[in-house]
Amino acid sequence: MQMVLLTALGVGGATIFGSLIGFAFKNISHKFSDTVLSFAAGVMLSAAVLGLILPSIEFGGRYGIIITVAGIFVGALSLNLIDKLVPHLHKLVGSDIEPHNNTNLSKVLLFVTAIAIHNLPEGIAAGVSFGAGDNAKALLIAGGIALQNVPEGMVIIGPMLSAGVSARKTFVCALITGLVEVLGTLLGYFAVSLASAILPFALAFAGGTMLYVISDEMIPETHHSGEGGVTYALLVGFCVMLISDVLLG
Repeated sequence: MQMVLLTALGVGGATIFGSLIGFAFKNISHKFSDTVLSFAAGVMLSAAVLGLILPSIEFGGRYGIIITVAGIFVGALSLNLIDKLVPHLHKLVGSDIEPHNNTNLSKVLLFVTAIAIHNLPEGIAAGVSFGAGDNAKALLIAGGIALQNVPEGMVIIGPMLSAGVSARKTFVCALITGLVEVLGTLLGYFAVSLASAILPFALAFAGGTMLYVISDEMIPETHHSGEGGVTYALLVGFCVMLISDVLLG
C-alpha cells in the first residue's frame, strides 16, 4: 500500500513539477514540448499494450480476449463521451481567459474541470496496474503516465498567465489537477483490491482510456506544427518502455 501511495503522489506530482518548469520557462517552444509529449506518448502506448492489455487477456482466462476487447472499447467510449461533454484541452488552453470577467472566469473553471476529468482515467490506469501483482511493471506504467504529465503541466502555465490569470490561481489549478490524479490512482487500486474478479476488465478499460488519450489528444497535439521528428520521439519512447519491460520481465 505504501508503494501505491507513493506512486499516486508521484503521478500527481508530475503535473505540479511540470507547472513549476512552466513558471520558470514561460516561453517554452512548441517544438520542444511536442517532442517531450511525443516521447511520453510512445512510453504510454507501450505501457498500455504490455502492462494493461496483454495482462488483461492473461487474467481473463477462457474468455480473456472477449473481456479485453470489450474493456478497451468501453474505456475508449467513456472518454469519447467525456470529450463530447467537456471541450478538448488544447482548445481550452488557447481560449481567452481573463479572471476579472465573470464570463471568462467560468472558462478558467471549465479549464480546470476539463484537465481534472481527463487526468482521472490516467490515475485509475496507474492504480489498476498494481492489481496485476507485478509491481515493477506497474511502476513502469505509472512512470509513463507521470512522464506525460510533465509536459502537460508545462504547456498550460504560459497561456493562463498571458491571459491574465494570477500566478497563485494558475498554480492552484495545476495543484488540483495533480490531486485528481492521486485520487484516481487510489480509486483504481482499491477497486481491483476489493473485487479481484473485475481485474481483467479493469485492466482493459484502463488500457482503452490510455489508447484513446494517445490517439485523440497526444498524437494530434504533437503534429499540429508539421514537425516530422516527433514521430521518432514516439518510437524512442515506445522502445525505451519495451526494453525496460524485457529487462525487468
